[in-house]
Amino acid sequence: MGESNKKSVCLAYSGGLDTSCILAWLLEKGYEVICFMADVGQEEDFDAAKAKAEKIGAKKCVVEDLREQFVTEFITPAIQCNALYESKYLLGTALARPVIARAMIEVARTEGCFAVSHGCTGKGNDQVRFELAFYALQPDIVVIAPWRDPEFYDRLPGRDALLDYAAKKGIPVSSTKAKPWSMDENLAHCSYEGGS
Repeated sequence: MGESNKKSVCLAYSGGLDTSCILAWLLEKGYEVICFMADVGQEEDFDAAKAKAEKIGAKKCVVEDLREQFVTEFITPAIQCNALYESKYLLGTALARPVIARAMIEVARTEGCFAVSHGCTGKGNDQVRFELAFYALQPDIVVIAPWRDPEFYDRLPGRDALLDYAAKKGIPVSSTKAKPWSMDENLAHCSYEGGS
C-alpha cells in the first residue's frame, strides 16, 4: 500500500450535523476522506449531500443504491420471522447497518483506505452493528470512532458544540440548538435521536 493510501479514510456520511463535523475533523487531522452514502430508501437529496461533502473537503463522495439488497436480504427475512425489539420496535436502523457496512468496506477497499469511520455515539448499539460488520468483512481494517476518541469528544462534547463548530467552519446544517435531533430513515422505518 502506498503512502497516500495510508492516510485515506472512508467515512459513513449522512450529510447531517455529526458526520459533516466528523468529516471536517478528519480533514483537520490530515486524513484524505472518501465519504460513503447508502441509499436505503431515505428521503435524501444525495446530489446536495455529495456536493456538501466535497465542499467541506472530501476527496469524493460515493453514493450507492442498496435498496434492493436491503429489502431482499434484510427487511423481508425480518418480516417473515416477525423480528421486533421488545415486541414493538421495528428494527429498521439495526437491519440497515450490515448492508451499509458491507458496501462501505467495498468502497474502502477500492479506494485503498486504511480505515473506516462513522458517526455513531460511543454508548449505543449502532457502533457495535457497524464495527462487527466491518471487522467480519475485513479484520485488519482500522476503525476511527470519533465519539470514543477523547480528542474529539473533549473538544466537541455534544450537539451544541457541534453546532458551534459547524458555524465556525462554515458547514451548513439543518439542526439548531432549539431543534437538535436527528432522524434515521430507511425503507423499514424512521427513528429519531437528539439531545445535548
